[in-house]
Amino acid sequence: MEDIGPAPQSFDLETATVENDTYRTVAWSGTYLQLTLMSIPVGEDIGLEAHPDTDQFLRLDQGRGRVQMGPARDRLDFERDVEDGWAVMVPAGTWHNITNTGDEPMRLYAVYAPVHHAAGRVHPTARDAEADERAGTDEPPQWSVQPPQQESDQHA
Repeated sequence: MEDIGPAPQSFDLETATVENDTYRTVAWSGTYLQLTLMSIPVGEDIGLEAHPDTDQFLRLDQGRGRVQMGPARDRLDFERDVEDGWAVMVPAGTWHNITNTGDEPMRLYAVYAPVHHAAGRVHPTARDAEADERAGTDEPPQWSVQPPQQESDQHA
């Protein structure tokens, strides 16, 4: 599987998700949306954040977790236990996090709309993803359509 940009693509998504061992790998970047694969180690989480201009769809293909969402970082009034097969919809601007509460890596994929990360970007760990964001090197590709005045992501 390779991110070939906004060209037609097809692959076994469930197998790719379950076999992914990186914190985040961008699998496909289109004009209006993007697909990433994620692996979260036992006891760790995605990281509390909010994307002001980006809706997200996440689906677990392995493991168990605890989803928390809300209108503010200190007001996460939506909480659900999720597991293999569950989907999570995150509206733009919503603070959210998913913590791996199971005994194996939690494997999931995320669909972002609009495109959120650099095409083909691989972040082996959450620390690598944070460093890339701080350096400003994880920007959406030029071919993607972005909101006219995109706000910066917020992280706890």
